[in-house]
Amino acid sequence: MKKITTYQNKKVLVLGLAKSGVSAAKLLHDLGALVTVNDGKPFEENPQAQDLLALGIKVICGSHPIELLDEDFSMMVKNPGIPYSHPLVQKAQEKGLPIITEVELAYQISEALMIAITGTNGKTTTTTMIANILNAGMTDHKAYLSGNIGYPASTVAKKAEKDDCLVMEVSSFQLMGVKQFHPKVAVLTNLYEAHLDYHGSWEAYVAAKWQVQQNMTTDDFLILNWNQKEIQELAQNTQATVVPFSTREVVDGAYLYQGTLYYKDAAILAADELGVPGAHNIENALAAIAAAALWGIDYQVIANALRTFSGVKHRTQYVGKIDEVAFYNDSKATNILATQKALEGFDPHKLILLCGGLDRGNDFDALIPSLKGVKAVVLFGQTKHKLEDAARKAGIPEISFAENAEEAAALAFELSQKGDTILLSPANASWDQYRNFEVRGDRYIAAVEQLSEKKGSSQ
Repeated sequence: MKKITTYQNKKVLVLGLAKSGVSAAKLLHDLGALVTVNDGKPFEENPQAQDLLALGIKVICGSHPIELLDEDFSMMVKNPGIPYSHPLVQKAQEKGLPIITEVELAYQISEALMIAITGTNGKTTTTTMIANILNAGMTDHKAYLSGNIGYPASTVAKKAEKDDCLVMEVSSFQLMGVKQFHPKVAVLTNLYEAHLDYHGSWEAYVAAKWQVQQNMTTDDFLILNWNQKEIQELAQNTQATVVPFSTREVVDGAYLYQGTLYYKDAAILAADELGVPGAHNIENALAAIAAAALWGIDYQVIANALRTFSGVKHRTQYVGKIDEVAFYNDSKATNILATQKALEGFDPHKLILLCGGLDRGNDFDALIPSLKGVKAVVLFGQTKHKLEDAARKAGIPEISFAENAEEAAALAFELSQKGDTILLSPANASWDQYRNFEVRGDRYIAAVEQLSEKKGSSQ
Protein backbone atom coordinates (compact mmCIF):
# COMPACT_ATOMS: atom_id res chain seq x y z
CA MET A 1 0.00 0.00 0.00
CA LYS A 2 1.01 3.63 -0.39
CA LYS A 3 2.63 4.99 2.79
CA ILE A 4 0.74 8.27 2.88
CA THR A 5 1.44 10.82 5.62
CA THR A 6 -1.86 12.68 5.28
CA TYR A 7 -3.19 11.54 8.64
CA GLN A 8 0.02 11.57 10.69
CA ASN A 9 -0.82 12.98 14.15
CA LYS A 10 -4.26 14.10 12.92
CA LYS A 11 -7.28 13.51 15.11
CA VAL A 12 -9.87 11.41 13.25
CA LEU A 13 -13.31 10.31 14.47
CA VAL A 14 -14.61 6.96 13.16
CA LEU A 15 -18.38 6.86 13.60
CA GLY A 16 -19.89 3.36 13.63
CA LEU A 17 -18.03 0.09 13.58
CA ALA A 18 -19.14 -3.04 11.71
CA LYS A 19 -16.56 -4.35 9.21
CA SER A 20 -15.81 -1.09 7.44
CA GLY A 21 -15.47 0.95 10.64
CA VAL A 22 -13.05 -1.53 12.18
CA SER A 23 -11.02 -1.61 8.97
CA ALA A 24 -10.90 2.20 8.74
CA ALA A 25 -9.90 2.59 12.40
CA LYS A 26 -7.05 0.08 12.08
CA LEU A 27 -5.77 1.62 8.85
CA LEU A 28 -5.81 5.16 10.24
CA HIS A 29 -4.04 3.96 13.37
CA ASP A 30 -1.36 2.35 11.18
CA LEU A 31 -1.03 5.63 9.27
CA GLY A 32 -0.24 7.49 12.49
CA ALA A 33 -3.64 9.12 13.09
CA LEU A 34 -4.97 9.76 16.58
CA VAL A 35 -8.15 7.74 16.21
CA THR A 36 -11.32 7.92 18.28
CA VAL A 37 -14.03 5.36 17.59
CA ASN A 38 -17.66 5.98 18.54
CA ASP A 39 -20.18 3.14 18.35
CA GLY A 40 -23.72 2.80 19.68
CA LYS A 41 -23.32 -0.72 21.07
CA PRO A 42 -22.25 -0.85 24.74
CA PHE A 43 -18.58 -1.63 25.27
CA GLU A 44 -19.18 -4.84 27.24
CA GLU A 45 -21.25 -6.20 24.32
CA ASN A 46 -18.84 -4.93 21.66
CA PRO A 47 -15.88 -7.25 20.96
CA GLN A 48 -14.81 -5.14 17.98
CA ALA A 49 -14.48 -2.06 20.21
CA GLN A 50 -12.61 -4.13 22.79
CA ASP A 51 -10.12 -5.29 20.16
CA LEU A 52 -9.54 -1.71 18.99
CA LEU A 53 -8.98 -0.52 22.57
CA ALA A 54 -6.34 -3.23 22.97
CA LEU A 55 -4.51 -1.68 20.00
CA GLY A 56 -4.39 1.66 21.79
CA ILE A 57 -7.30 3.25 19.91
CA LYS A 58 -9.62 5.47 21.95
CA VAL A 59 -13.11 3.97 22.12
CA ILE A 60 -16.41 5.57 23.20
CA CYS A 61 -19.38 3.21 23.16
CA GLY A 62 -23.04 3.01 24.15
CA SER A 63 -24.13 6.45 22.90
CA HIS A 64 -23.15 9.23 20.50
CA PRO A 65 -22.42 12.29 22.68
CA ILE A 66 -22.51 15.55 20.72
CA GLU A 67 -19.75 16.97 22.93
CA LEU A 68 -17.39 14.49 21.25
CA LEU A 69 -17.07 17.07 18.50
CA ASP A 70 -15.64 19.60 20.95
CA GLU A 71 -12.33 17.88 20.23
CA ASP A 72 -10.32 19.26 17.34
CA PHE A 73 -10.97 16.49 14.82
CA SER A 74 -9.67 16.98 11.30
CA MET A 75 -12.06 14.45 9.71
CA MET A 76 -14.92 12.01 10.31
CA VAL A 77 -15.04 8.55 8.73
CA LYS A 78 -18.71 7.58 8.76
CA ASN A 79 -20.15 4.09 8.54
CA PRO A 80 -22.17 4.13 5.28
CA GLY A 81 -25.33 2.91 7.00
CA ILE A 82 -25.49 5.89 9.36
CA PRO A 83 -27.71 8.55 7.74
CA TYR A 84 -26.67 12.17 7.34
CA SER A 85 -29.66 13.07 9.52
CA HIS A 86 -27.84 11.55 12.53
CA PRO A 87 -27.30 14.34 15.13
CA LEU A 88 -23.53 13.75 15.33
CA VAL A 89 -23.20 13.86 11.55
CA GLN A 90 -25.31 17.00 11.31
CA LYS A 91 -23.19 18.67 13.96
CA ALA A 92 -20.02 17.67 12.10
CA GLN A 93 -21.45 19.21 8.93
CA GLU A 94 -22.27 22.43 10.79
CA LYS A 95 -18.66 22.60 11.97
CA GLY A 96 -17.42 22.08 8.40
CA LEU A 97 -15.73 18.79 9.29
CA PRO A 98 -14.90 16.67 6.20
CA ILE A 99 -16.94 13.44 6.24
CA ILE A 100 -15.76 10.48 4.19
CA THR A 101 -16.51 6.77 3.96
CA GLU A 102 -14.02 3.92 4.16
CA VAL A 103 -13.82 3.39 0.37
CA GLU A 104 -12.22 6.83 0.08
CA LEU A 105 -9.43 5.72 2.42
CA ALA A 106 -9.00 2.57 0.33
CA TYR A 107 -8.50 4.62 -2.82
CA GLN A 108 -5.97 6.89 -1.12
CA ILE A 109 -3.69 4.01 -0.07
CA SER A 110 -4.21 1.62 -2.99
CA GLU A 111 -1.29 0.89 -5.30
CA ALA A 112 -3.63 -1.11 -7.55
CA LEU A 113 -5.97 0.36 -10.14
CA MET A 114 -9.66 -0.06 -9.54
CA ILE A 115 -12.84 -1.23 -11.25
CA ALA A 116 -15.83 0.20 -9.35
CA ILE A 117 -19.32 -1.22 -9.79
CA THR A 118 -22.49 0.51 -8.63
CA GLY A 119 -26.19 0.54 -9.53
CA THR A 120 -29.50 -0.44 -7.97
CA ASN A 121 -29.55 -4.12 -8.87
CA GLY A 122 -26.92 -6.57 -10.10
CA LYS A 123 -23.91 -4.99 -8.38
CA THR A 124 -22.75 -8.05 -6.50
CA THR A 125 -23.23 -10.47 -9.38
CA THR A 126 -21.47 -8.14 -11.85
CA THR A 127 -18.64 -7.49 -9.40
CA THR A 128 -18.13 -11.22 -8.86
CA MET A 129 -18.31 -11.97 -12.58
CA ILE A 130 -15.64 -9.37 -13.32
CA ALA A 131 -13.30 -10.64 -10.60
CA ASN A 132 -13.73 -14.24 -11.76
CA ILE A 133 -12.96 -13.33 -15.37
CA LEU A 134 -9.92 -11.24 -14.46
CA ASN A 135 -8.52 -13.97 -12.23
CA ALA A 136 -8.98 -16.47 -15.05
CA GLY A 137 -7.01 -14.23 -17.39
CA MET A 138 -4.37 -12.61 -15.14
CA THR A 139 -1.49 -15.05 -14.73
CA ASP A 140 0.97 -13.05 -12.61
CA HIS A 141 -1.40 -10.82 -10.66
CA LYS A 142 -4.75 -10.92 -8.92
CA ALA A 143 -8.16 -9.27 -8.94
CA TYR A 144 -9.44 -8.67 -5.42
CA LEU A 145 -13.11 -8.49 -4.52
CA SER A 146 -13.71 -5.53 -2.21
CA GLY A 147 -16.17 -2.97 -0.91
CA ASN A 148 -19.88 -3.42 -0.35
CA ILE A 149 -19.61 -7.09 -1.33
CA GLY A 150 -18.41 -7.94 2.20
CA TYR A 151 -14.64 -7.36 2.04
CA PRO A 152 -13.71 -3.98 3.58
CA ALA A 153 -12.04 -2.00 0.84
CA SER A 154 -9.34 -0.49 3.04
CA THR A 155 -8.27 -3.94 4.30
CA VAL A 156 -8.07 -5.33 0.76
CA ALA A 157 -6.24 -2.25 -0.54
CA LYS A 158 -3.44 -2.85 1.97
CA LYS A 159 -2.45 -6.13 0.32
CA ALA A 160 -3.15 -5.35 -3.36
CA GLU A 161 0.03 -4.74 -5.35
CA LYS A 162 0.65 -2.31 -8.20
CA ASP A 163 -0.39 -4.61 -11.07
CA ASP A 164 -3.30 -6.18 -9.21
CA CYS A 165 -6.87 -4.90 -9.54
CA LEU A 166 -9.39 -3.89 -6.91
CA VAL A 167 -12.83 -4.96 -8.15
CA MET A 168 -14.98 -2.91 -5.82
CA GLU A 169 -18.73 -2.89 -5.31
CA VAL A 170 -19.76 0.57 -4.10
CA SER A 171 -23.16 1.59 -2.75
CA SER A 172 -24.82 4.98 -2.96
CA PHE A 173 -24.22 5.31 0.80
CA GLN A 174 -20.48 4.84 0.31
CA LEU A 175 -20.31 7.13 -2.71
CA MET A 176 -21.76 10.03 -0.75
CA GLY A 177 -18.50 10.06 1.20
CA VAL A 178 -15.88 10.12 -1.57
CA LYS A 179 -13.59 13.02 -2.50
CA GLN A 180 -10.58 11.81 -4.53
CA PHE A 181 -12.00 8.33 -5.36
CA HIS A 182 -11.01 7.61 -8.98
CA PRO A 183 -11.57 4.21 -10.61
CA LYS A 184 -9.92 3.35 -13.92
CA VAL A 185 -13.12 1.60 -15.01
CA ALA A 186 -16.57 2.16 -13.52
CA VAL A 187 -19.85 0.32 -14.13
CA LEU A 188 -23.38 1.60 -13.56
CA THR A 189 -25.60 -1.48 -13.83
CA ASN A 190 -28.99 0.30 -13.71
CA LEU A 191 -30.99 2.89 -11.77
CA TYR A 192 -34.33 2.25 -10.08
CA GLU A 193 -36.02 3.80 -7.07
CA ALA A 194 -34.34 2.56 -3.89
CA HIS A 195 -33.18 3.87 -0.50
CA LEU A 196 -35.27 7.02 -0.85
CA ASP A 197 -35.79 6.97 2.93
CA TYR A 198 -32.01 7.51 3.23
CA HIS A 199 -31.43 9.90 0.33
CA GLY A 200 -34.69 11.85 0.58
CA SER A 201 -35.37 12.01 -3.16
CA TRP A 202 -34.77 10.25 -6.46
CA GLU A 203 -32.54 13.12 -7.59
CA ALA A 204 -30.33 12.78 -4.50
CA TYR A 205 -30.08 9.01 -4.98
CA VAL A 206 -29.02 9.39 -8.63
CA ALA A 207 -26.53 12.11 -7.70
CA ALA A 208 -24.95 9.79 -5.13
CA LYS A 209 -24.58 6.98 -7.68
CA TRP A 210 -23.16 9.39 -10.25
CA GLN A 211 -20.34 10.33 -7.87
CA VAL A 212 -18.62 7.13 -9.00
CA GLN A 213 -17.37 9.02 -12.09
CA GLN A 214 -16.75 12.49 -10.64
CA ASN A 215 -12.94 12.29 -10.89
CA MET A 216 -12.71 10.21 -14.06
CA THR A 217 -11.05 11.56 -17.22
CA THR A 218 -11.06 10.70 -20.91
CA ASP A 219 -8.38 8.09 -20.12
CA ASP A 220 -10.91 6.19 -17.96
CA PHE A 221 -13.89 4.07 -19.02
CA LEU A 222 -17.47 4.37 -17.79
CA ILE A 223 -19.65 1.34 -18.65
CA LEU A 224 -23.33 2.31 -18.75
CA ASN A 225 -26.66 0.49 -19.18
CA TRP A 226 -27.91 1.87 -22.50
CA ASN A 227 -31.34 0.28 -21.96
CA GLN A 228 -32.20 3.18 -19.66
CA LYS A 229 -32.89 6.63 -21.11
CA GLU A 230 -32.06 8.26 -17.75
CA ILE A 231 -28.56 6.80 -17.93
CA GLN A 232 -28.14 7.87 -21.55
CA GLU A 233 -28.93 11.41 -20.42
CA LEU A 234 -26.43 11.18 -17.54
CA ALA A 235 -23.78 10.09 -20.06
CA GLN A 236 -23.80 13.61 -21.48
CA ASN A 237 -22.30 14.85 -18.20
CA THR A 238 -19.06 12.96 -17.71
CA GLN A 239 -15.43 13.39 -18.72
CA ALA A 240 -14.95 9.62 -18.88
CA THR A 241 -15.01 7.61 -22.11
CA VAL A 242 -18.47 6.03 -22.20
CA VAL A 243 -18.80 2.34 -23.12
CA PRO A 244 -22.48 1.32 -23.42
CA PHE A 245 -24.05 -2.10 -22.98
CA SER A 246 -27.52 -3.10 -24.14
CA THR A 247 -29.83 -6.07 -24.59
CA ARG A 248 -32.06 -4.06 -26.97
CA GLU A 249 -29.80 -2.60 -29.62
CA VAL A 250 -26.37 -2.89 -31.19
CA VAL A 251 -24.08 -0.38 -29.45
CA ASP A 252 -20.41 0.52 -29.57
CA GLY A 253 -19.67 -1.65 -26.57
CA ALA A 254 -21.27 -4.88 -25.29
CA TYR A 255 -24.64 -6.02 -26.60
CA LEU A 256 -27.04 -8.91 -27.18
CA TYR A 257 -27.81 -9.69 -30.82
CA GLN A 258 -29.81 -12.70 -32.04
CA GLY A 259 -29.16 -14.65 -28.88
CA THR A 260 -25.40 -13.98 -28.71
CA LEU A 261 -23.42 -11.65 -26.46
CA TYR A 262 -20.96 -9.43 -28.36
CA TYR A 263 -18.21 -6.98 -27.53
CA LYS A 264 -17.77 -4.56 -30.41
CA ASP A 265 -17.79 -6.84 -33.48
CA ALA A 266 -16.64 -9.97 -31.65
CA ALA A 267 -19.08 -12.70 -30.64
CA ILE A 268 -18.24 -13.79 -27.08
CA LEU A 269 -20.79 -16.52 -26.26
CA ALA A 270 -24.44 -17.49 -26.70
CA ALA A 271 -26.83 -16.17 -24.06
CA ASP A 272 -28.03 -19.67 -23.26
CA GLU A 273 -24.44 -20.68 -22.41
CA LEU A 274 -24.35 -18.36 -19.37
CA GLY A 275 -23.97 -20.26 -16.13
CA VAL A 276 -26.79 -18.32 -14.44
CA PRO A 277 -30.39 -17.87 -15.66
CA GLY A 278 -32.37 -14.70 -16.26
CA ALA A 279 -32.51 -11.63 -18.47
CA HIS A 280 -30.98 -9.57 -15.67
CA ASN A 281 -27.91 -11.80 -15.72
CA ILE A 282 -27.48 -11.16 -19.45
CA GLU A 283 -27.20 -7.46 -18.57
CA ASN A 284 -24.76 -8.26 -15.76
CA ALA A 285 -22.69 -10.41 -18.13
CA LEU A 286 -22.57 -7.68 -20.78
CA ALA A 287 -21.24 -5.20 -18.22
CA ALA A 288 -18.67 -7.76 -17.08
CA ILE A 289 -17.63 -8.49 -20.68
CA ALA A 290 -17.02 -4.80 -21.32
CA ALA A 291 -14.97 -4.38 -18.13
CA ALA A 292 -12.87 -7.48 -18.80
CA ALA A 293 -12.29 -6.56 -22.45
CA LEU A 294 -11.14 -3.08 -21.45
CA TRP A 295 -8.75 -4.71 -18.98
CA GLY A 296 -7.26 -6.68 -21.87
CA ILE A 297 -8.61 -10.13 -21.04
CA ASP A 298 -8.74 -12.61 -23.95
CA TYR A 299 -12.27 -13.09 -25.32
CA GLN A 300 -12.09 -16.88 -25.03
CA VAL A 301 -11.13 -16.56 -21.35
CA ILE A 302 -14.11 -14.25 -20.83
CA ALA A 303 -16.47 -16.74 -22.47
CA ASN A 304 -15.18 -19.72 -20.48
CA ALA A 305 -15.43 -17.83 -17.18
CA LEU A 306 -19.04 -16.83 -17.88
CA ARG A 307 -19.98 -20.39 -18.89
CA THR A 308 -18.77 -21.73 -15.56
CA PHE A 309 -20.10 -18.88 -13.40
CA SER A 310 -22.65 -20.43 -11.03
CA GLY A 311 -23.92 -17.28 -9.38
CA VAL A 312 -23.47 -15.54 -6.05
CA LYS A 313 -24.89 -16.81 -2.80
CA HIS A 314 -28.44 -15.53 -2.18
CA ARG A 315 -28.68 -14.07 -5.71
CA THR A 316 -30.57 -16.57 -7.92
CA GLN A 317 -28.20 -19.15 -6.44
CA TYR A 318 -28.67 -22.74 -7.58
CA VAL A 319 -29.00 -24.83 -4.42
CA GLY A 320 -29.55 -28.31 -5.86
CA LYS A 321 -32.11 -30.87 -7.00
CA ILE A 322 -34.32 -33.36 -5.14
CA ASP A 323 -36.27 -35.84 -7.29
CA GLU A 324 -35.66 -33.67 -10.37
CA VAL A 325 -37.08 -30.60 -8.61
CA ALA A 326 -34.59 -27.69 -8.73
CA PHE A 327 -34.19 -25.25 -5.81
CA TYR A 328 -32.94 -21.66 -6.18
CA ASN A 329 -32.13 -19.15 -3.44
CA ASP A 330 -32.72 -15.49 -4.33
CA SER A 331 -33.04 -14.17 -0.77
CA LYS A 332 -31.25 -10.96 -1.83
CA ALA A 333 -34.45 -10.03 -3.73
CA THR A 334 -35.62 -7.56 -1.09
CA ASN A 335 -37.79 -5.50 -3.45
CA ILE A 336 -40.37 -6.06 -6.18
CA LEU A 337 -38.01 -5.23 -9.04
CA ALA A 338 -35.45 -7.84 -7.98
CA THR A 339 -38.15 -10.53 -7.88
CA GLN A 340 -39.49 -9.44 -11.27
CA LYS A 341 -35.98 -9.84 -12.70
CA ALA A 342 -35.59 -13.28 -11.12
CA LEU A 343 -38.92 -14.49 -12.48
CA GLU A 344 -37.84 -13.63 -16.03
CA GLY A 345 -35.30 -16.44 -15.89
CA PHE A 346 -37.73 -19.33 -15.33
CA ASP A 347 -40.66 -21.09 -17.02
CA PRO A 348 -43.61 -19.85 -14.90
CA HIS A 349 -45.73 -22.93 -15.61
CA LYS A 350 -43.18 -25.09 -13.77
CA LEU A 351 -42.36 -22.56 -11.06
CA ILE A 352 -43.30 -22.47 -7.37
CA LEU A 353 -42.45 -19.07 -5.89
CA LEU A 354 -41.72 -18.50 -2.19
CA CYS A 355 -42.38 -14.90 -1.24
CA GLY A 356 -42.95 -12.53 1.68
CA GLY A 357 -41.33 -10.51 4.44
CA LEU A 358 -41.28 -7.09 6.07
CA ASP A 359 -44.32 -4.86 5.47
CA ARG A 360 -43.07 -1.44 4.36
CA GLY A 361 -46.54 -0.19 3.51
CA ASN A 362 -46.52 -0.84 -0.24
CA ASP A 363 -48.82 -3.07 -2.26
CA PHE A 364 -47.66 -5.62 -4.83
CA ASP A 365 -49.72 -4.69 -7.88
CA ALA A 366 -46.51 -4.03 -9.83
CA LEU A 367 -45.62 -7.70 -9.40
CA ILE A 368 -48.89 -9.01 -10.91
CA PRO A 369 -47.74 -9.13 -14.59
CA SER A 370 -44.66 -11.15 -13.57
CA LEU A 371 -46.78 -13.57 -11.52
CA LYS A 372 -49.06 -14.52 -14.41
CA GLY A 373 -48.62 -18.16 -15.38
CA VAL A 374 -46.77 -19.10 -12.16
CA LYS A 375 -47.82 -22.57 -11.05
CA ALA A 376 -48.02 -21.90 -7.29
CA VAL A 377 -46.91 -19.53 -4.54
CA VAL A 378 -46.09 -20.18 -0.91
CA LEU A 379 -46.33 -16.98 1.12
CA PHE A 380 -44.93 -16.04 4.53
CA GLY A 381 -44.08 -13.03 6.69
CA GLN A 382 -45.91 -9.78 7.34
CA THR A 383 -46.82 -9.22 3.68
CA LYS A 384 -48.30 -12.64 2.97
CA HIS A 385 -51.89 -11.40 2.67
CA LYS A 386 -50.92 -8.46 0.44
CA LEU A 387 -49.07 -10.94 -1.75
CA GLU A 388 -52.09 -13.23 -1.67
CA ASP A 389 -54.15 -10.40 -3.15
CA ALA A 390 -51.59 -9.93 -5.97
CA ALA A 391 -51.42 -13.68 -6.60
CA ARG A 392 -55.22 -13.96 -6.90
CA LYS A 393 -55.28 -11.02 -9.32
CA ALA A 394 -52.59 -12.80 -11.36
CA GLY A 395 -54.74 -15.93 -11.51
CA ILE A 396 -52.30 -18.24 -9.71
CA PRO A 397 -54.23 -21.47 -9.07
CA GLU A 398 -52.38 -22.67 -5.95
CA ILE A 399 -51.80 -20.23 -3.05
CA SER A 400 -50.43 -21.61 0.22
CA PHE A 401 -49.09 -20.10 3.44
CA ALA A 402 -46.12 -20.99 5.61
CA GLU A 403 -44.69 -19.66 8.84
CA ASN A 404 -41.30 -18.78 7.35
CA ALA A 405 -38.91 -19.48 4.46
CA GLU A 406 -37.81 -22.83 5.90
CA GLU A 407 -41.36 -24.12 6.22
CA ALA A 408 -42.15 -22.70 2.78
CA ALA A 409 -39.38 -24.85 1.24
CA ALA A 410 -40.88 -28.03 2.66
CA LEU A 411 -44.43 -27.11 1.67
CA ALA A 412 -43.36 -26.17 -1.85
CA PHE A 413 -41.64 -29.51 -2.27
CA GLU A 414 -44.89 -31.28 -1.29
CA LEU A 415 -46.68 -29.28 -4.01
CA SER A 416 -44.01 -29.91 -6.66
CA GLN A 417 -43.70 -32.44 -9.48
CA LYS A 418 -40.65 -33.65 -11.39
CA GLY A 419 -39.31 -30.90 -13.64
CA ASP A 420 -40.53 -28.07 -11.39
CA THR A 421 -38.41 -25.27 -9.94
CA ILE A 422 -38.80 -23.88 -6.42
CA LEU A 423 -37.57 -20.29 -6.14
CA LEU A 424 -37.16 -18.27 -2.96
CA SER A 425 -37.40 -14.67 -4.19
CA PRO A 426 -39.14 -12.78 -1.39
CA ALA A 427 -39.69 -9.27 -2.92
CA ASN A 428 -39.40 -8.02 0.66
CA ALA A 429 -36.80 -7.23 3.29
CA SER A 430 -36.23 -9.94 5.88
CA TRP A 431 -36.30 -7.98 9.12
CA ASP A 432 -39.74 -9.12 10.28
CA GLN A 433 -38.33 -12.62 10.89
CA TYR A 434 -34.59 -12.65 10.20
CA ARG A 435 -31.59 -10.49 11.05
CA ASN A 436 -30.80 -10.04 7.36
CA PHE A 437 -31.39 -11.60 3.94
CA GLU A 438 -28.29 -13.78 4.35
CA VAL A 439 -29.75 -15.49 7.40
CA ARG A 440 -33.05 -16.00 5.55
CA GLY A 441 -31.22 -17.55 2.61
CA ASP A 442 -29.05 -19.74 4.83
CA ARG A 443 -32.13 -21.07 6.66
CA TYR A 444 -33.76 -21.86 3.32
CA ILE A 445 -30.63 -23.67 2.10
CA ALA A 446 -30.52 -25.65 5.36
CA ALA A 447 -34.18 -26.59 4.91
CA VAL A 448 -33.46 -27.84 1.37
CA GLU A 449 -30.53 -29.87 2.68
CA GLN A 450 -32.77 -31.42 5.35
CA LEU A 451 -35.34 -32.32 2.70
CA SER A 452 -32.62 -33.96 0.64
CA GLU A 453 -31.34 -35.96 3.64
CA LYS A 454 -34.88 -37.03 4.55
CA LYS A 455 -35.57 -38.06 0.98
CA GLY A 456 -32.31 -40.00 0.81
CA SER A 457 -32.94 -41.86 4.06
CA SER A 458 -36.45 -42.87 2.94
CA GLN A 459 -35.28 -44.42 -0.33
